[in-house]
Amino acid sequence: MQELNVPDDLKIFIEGSPVALALALPDGDHPLALVNPRFSELTGYSHAELVGRNCRLLQRDADDRDARAKLRAFLEDDAAPSVRTPILNFKKDGTPFVNLLYMSRLRSLSGPTRFIFASQYDVSRAQPERLQDYDQALGQTLTRLTPIAAESGIIVEGTLTTIAHSATTIAQAKLTLADLDEGSML
Repeated sequence: MQELNVPDDLKIFIEGSPVALALALPDGDHPLALVNPRFSELTGYSHAELVGRNCRLLQRDADDRDARAKLRAFLEDDAAPSVRTPILNFKKDGTPFVNLLYMSRLRSLSGPTRFIFASQYDVSRAQPERLQDYDQALGQTLTRLTPIAAESGIIVEGTLTTIAHSATTIAQAKLTLADLDEGSML
């Protein structure tokens, strides 16, 4: 199973995080190597249903070109340390939600990307104070992740400034949700 490539300390940290987290492999179609219980709660998919598959399955056939273009650009540009964008996703039962997706690279000390780290948050109906709490939790997660990853010879890329644009992100998410409610994105 691909998750065996995840160092134990990193796996324990991600599985115990209160934030929805996933790790994907950097090669090929970027299959998921690990998702935590919070990710499964958010999406309705079990760990076994997701590991080995690309997280794109959450997008289904939604027309969300801008978000997809940002994600593609990040994945194709190995020098890009992180990306954050709202993207329309669907839970296993078909319920749509706007996912505030944050992705960054976890690199080995010698330079190559070992994993793509991702955090998800449903901003569909989030109040601004809840998003602020999530931003704080994600910042704390990244701060705690850094030394744990370092023990396994992994460097966490990206900065907390990527997280710092909450007002714009909420506005984008609300526009996406408004479009969804009008039926124009399905």
